[in-house]
Amino acid sequence: MDYEQLAEEITSWMRMYAAQAGAWGYVVGLSGGIDSAVTASLAVRAVGREHTLGVLLPCHSQAEDAEFARLAADSLGLEPLLVQLDEPYDCLLAALPDGTPMAKANVKPRLRMTALYYLAQSRGYLVAGTGNRAEIMVGYFTKYGDGGVDMEPLGMLYKREVRALARVLGVPEPIITRPPTAGLWAGQTDEGELGMSYDDLDAILAALDEGREPDADPRLVAQVRRMVTAAAHKREMPPSFPVRR
Repeated sequence: MDYEQLAEEITSWMRMYAAQAGAWGYVVGLSGGIDSAVTASLAVRAVGREHTLGVLLPCHSQAEDAEFARLAADSLGLEPLLVQLDEPYDCLLAALPDGTPMAKANVKPRLRMTALYYLAQSRGYLVAGTGNRAEIMVGYFTKYGDGGVDMEPLGMLYKREVRALARVLGVPEPIITRPPTAGLWAGQTDEGELGMSYDDLDAILAALDEGREPDADPRLVAQVRRMVTAAAHKREMPPSFPVRR
């Protein structure tokens, strides 16, 4: 794949998408990870840094998340906006009955989604998503959290393709090589939660997309098939009952 050409094609698509929506620019949540850094880079190319708002949204987050997010912003000449969500998170949980650890963790991306849409609507911008194909297919995102966006520039790219695109775009190497994490709790990593590496996940999904049997551990293949099936509801609009008239 020609990643220079791919960068230009995504950039043009983002520019056209914003124009068709009557939007002035894009808001991107900067997590400190490679996907958000690549998305912000593409947004800057598409609409310029003056119309790209990078936002840091810490919510009882690790300090290094903000450090990597600022590194991404600095590399693009962006002055990121800091929205501290610790207190809103604590207040909301205090108002709710006790829940499971995962239910509590998923409040964080849903608060971030709310903040990003507030900022986007206030400026006439769109919210650019940061999900890649591997995550979207297996449902490794929070419904109406980081999945609540206006468009997904990386939504058809496997993680390995995002890495290659990142190098073409000049994303700082420490961000590219950093272990992916959603930052939901201390020590949390994407691959630890998924139970496999992104390389394995990419390879299995690519084979399934091409209609061939993956050359991988059968247990991992079965696991991926289960995740893809279970996540179908997360990839679709909410269904309505089909009333016959």
